[in-house]
Amino acid sequence: MYGRWMAAVLACGPDAALSHRSAAALWGLAQASGARVDVTTPRRSGSLRPGIRLHRVRKMHPRDLAVRDGIPVTSVARTLLDLAEIVDPGGLGRMLEEAERRRLLDLRAVEQACARGHGRRGLKPLVTHLRTLRPAPETRSELERRFLALCRELALPPPDVNALVEGFEVDAVWSDGGLVVELDGYAFHHTRGAFERDRARDATLQLTGYRVLRLTARRLAEEPEAVAETVRGLLAPPPTGDAAGQSAR
Repeated sequence: MYGRWMAAVLACGPDAALSHRSAAALWGLAQASGARVDVTTPRRSGSLRPGIRLHRVRKMHPRDLAVRDGIPVTSVARTLLDLAEIVDPGGLGRMLEEAERRRLLDLRAVEQACARGHGRRGLKPLVTHLRTLRPAPETRSELERRFLALCRELALPPPDVNALVEGFEVDAVWSDGGLVVELDGYAFHHTRGAFERDRARDATLQLTGYRVLRLTARRLAEEPEAVAETVRGLLAPPPTGDAAGQSAR
C-alpha cells in the first residue's frame, strides 16, 4: 500500500500530497481501502490517471503539508478538514478520537486550518466536533459570552479570551491571524479617560502588527452575520497574484 501511495503522489507532480481518505489511512486514523488513492495538488498541476482521485486546490499552505514514512501527505489538521466534507459526522468523530488517542491531534493546528479554509463545507461539522474537545474558555462578562457563542454558531475559529498581547489584556485574540477583538460595553468604556486609553492601546497594538476590531453589544445583537464576515475577512490571508478575489479552498 505504501508503494502505491507514493507512486500516486509522484505521478501527480512535485507539489502533490496524499490526502483525504488515503491520508487518514497513512496517519492511522482509518483503515486503508482498495479504492482509488486520494491526491491533492495545486490547480493546473497533475492530470487524471487511473486509480487516482485527484483533488485540485488553488494552493496549499506550508502548514497543511507534512511527510510521513517518506510520503508527502496533508497534515493531520488539513486531513481532518478535508474529511469533514466527505464523511458522515460519526465517522469524523471517530477519526478525531483516533487522532487524539495516537497523540496526533493538535487543536490549535486544526483551528488554524479552519481559519485558512474560509467557505469550505467541512468547517461547520469540524468546528462542532472541536467544541466537545476544547474546554469552554472562562469569560468575565455577558458580552464576552455572547461573542464566543456567535463564534461557535457561525463556525468561526475560537479565539483566546482575556489574553495578554504585548503587555495588554485583550478581550479576544487570534494570535496566528494577528487579530484582536475588543468588546465595548458602555459601562466600561463611556468615560473620556477610557476612550483615550483604548485608542492609545489600539495604536500600540497596530504598531506591533495586530489589527484591532472593536465591537459593540448592539452590533453583536443586530448584525451577527456581518460581524462574523468581518472577522473571517480579517483572519483570511490576503489573495495574491492572479488568485486575487478568489476564495481559497
